[in-house]
Amino acid sequence: MTIKAIQEELIDEFSMFEDWEERYQYMIDLGKTLPLIDERYKTEENIIKGCQSKVWVHAEMNDDKVAFTADSDAIITKGIIAILIRVFSNQHPQDIIDADTDFIDEIGLKEHLSPTRANGLVSMIKQLKMYAIAYQTQLN
Repeated sequence: MTIKAIQEELIDEFSMFEDWEERYQYMIDLGKTLPLIDERYKTEENIIKGCQSKVWVHAEMNDDKVAFTADSDAIITKGIIAILIRVFSNQHPQDIIDADTDFIDEIGLKEHLSPTRANGLVSMIKQLKMYAIAYQTQLN
């Protein structure tokens, strides 16, 4: 499934909810389904800088695609990273680099986050794209 298709799927899912309380709950539920990061990757070097909560992300290449695992110590943040992992994991590095993130605005996520969480969201996206850039460089 392409990044764009996954983004469209998320937009459809979030549009089913009438208010942001329901959307937050859905985000929390998505966080609960996040495949857990191996404890050995919960290191300082895997923490995303710029997040209010602790967010660990690990990336590795599998068949020319970047696979991400993650975890967070906060339930909302875990939901946010779960959304991003769903969109970007198991995609080719160049597709991750080229992907836009307009779907975040379309589901209304950014406008309903506190400024510190919104900054954290930007940091998460930046870090996932940095991993993709690093792997793309290795492929070239």
